[in-house]
Amino acid sequence: MTDEFDVVVVGAGSGGCALAGRLTEDPSLSVLLLEAGGSDDVLEVQVPAAMYKTWRTRRDWNYTTEPQPGLDGRRLFWPRGKLVGGSSSINAMIYMRGAAADYDEWARLTGDDAWSYEQVLPLFRRMEDNARGEDRWHGVGGPLRVEDLRSPHPWTRAVVESTQAAGHPRNDDFNGATQAGTGQYQVTQKRGRRWSAADAYLHPAASRPNLTVRTGALTTRVLLAGGRAVGVEYRRGGQVRTVRAAREVVLSGGAINSPQLLMLSGVGPADHLREVGVDVVHDLPGVGQGLQDHPLVPVIWHVRSGRSLFRGESPAGYAQWFGARRGPLTSNIAEAGLFTRSDPGLPEVDLQMHYLPVKFWRQAEVDPDVDAFTTAVVLVHVASRGSVRLRSADPCWAPAIDAGYLTETRDVDALVGGVQQARDIASGGPLAGVLADEFSPGGTVHRPDDLRRCVRQTLESLYHPVSSCRMGPVDDSDDLAVVDPQLRVRGLDGLRVVDASVMPTLVRGNTNAPTMMVAERAADLIRG
Repeated sequence: MTDEFDVVVVGAGSGGCALAGRLTEDPSLSVLLLEAGGSDDVLEVQVPAAMYKTWRTRRDWNYTTEPQPGLDGRRLFWPRGKLVGGSSSINAMIYMRGAAADYDEWARLTGDDAWSYEQVLPLFRRMEDNARGEDRWHGVGGPLRVEDLRSPHPWTRAVVESTQAAGHPRNDDFNGATQAGTGQYQVTQKRGRRWSAADAYLHPAASRPNLTVRTGALTTRVLLAGGRAVGVEYRRGGQVRTVRAAREVVLSGGAINSPQLLMLSGVGPADHLREVGVDVVHDLPGVGQGLQDHPLVPVIWHVRSGRSLFRGESPAGYAQWFGARRGPLTSNIAEAGLFTRSDPGLPEVDLQMHYLPVKFWRQAEVDPDVDAFTTAVVLVHVASRGSVRLRSADPCWAPAIDAGYLTETRDVDALVGGVQQARDIASGGPLAGVLADEFSPGGTVHRPDDLRRCVRQTLESLYHPVSSCRMGPVDDSDDLAVVDPQLRVRGLDGLRVVDASVMPTLVRGNTNAPTMMVAERAADLIRG
């Protein structure tokens, strides 16, 4: 008997979990969710501050970019969750939607008002269970638990006060009336434990008879016949298997794996597919193009006194977490932030500062060795673009990721301005009493050319890749758009993409909540 479901969803990350959870609320729809990785039932996922312990393990796709000319040829590590919950099981849990202007831009670029801020706001409210209660911007009773940090570090209050002293307004809700200003983040946690997309949407649906989840299943291609997606091929337990989709195949592999799978299936730029030995089924030039990511530059200080978070992983820290779900291990590491402009004349913010009461250096490749404090200066409105390409027709090969960092000079200038603002904030208010000498860029580095050089030498990723299968208008006037405003792959029937890769532009902020919102909308579209 043929293995057949109404909808086959590939990838149990933020988009896939939310989509499968919502679709199976309709008992008449049978859904198969395929995930290449394994279970999320491990302590390193549940303990918020332990997130980096999943990086570079079998729970991580462990990607590395191509050498980046804008970074003096450096390659950057890109963690991507390879487990149930995807990157929502290994991220910093910051609950952030981005600016209202981001979604209004999506509506303009797609020609569909359904993506405007006022139209997506009800979806954000529907998915939310906010500990602060319900108001115009927030919802209660939804699957995604959103809370304030239970045990913020003492330096977190100091940095918010110092940022205010430097002239930035206090903002206790970055997802409310305005985004600009400084304050503590809300997080996707429930009583001091991580609350991933799997916790929110998938685990509560596990008992539904119309949901089947298969882990350890690497999808190798979408099966296409007569211009329609009819199923997928996948490898599991050493065997190649196929499954049919009566209604739709949905790719939710994220900004790297979704374009990779399309290209492995013969859908993508024809010349490139022929180069790597893939038969062209449907020439779609935009697949893998337009990749965007948020770059960050760490500004790090040693401290005069006090204990940073790197001392939180102690017997006492674990006793607090296991006993009352409190203490330093409930930290999401980046506890507070600031949204501001690199140039006062800009219409919207373009910088986000993450404040970390720990030394975050070289993408956590080296464990913190001293007590220190980090301001991660992040460019959230990015001009540079990159791409995802195949290295081989073998689905086990990692794709070639060109992040395109700093290919546009204005990105460099904005980050230099951000470093200067971070220093101004650190020099006054209560934070000045905490911080000692500057470790990076270093107290002697002040000339603009030296700061630009430092930006190129120390820039890292905030791990927010998007736009590699981006949405465009329904009239096909954008040659490089991959999906239409209803997330359907252009020129093919029965195939959608539902993940961060469809975002036309990067939002000004973290991408986990927006990805789940996209899945909420997709569920409405698929269910009609």
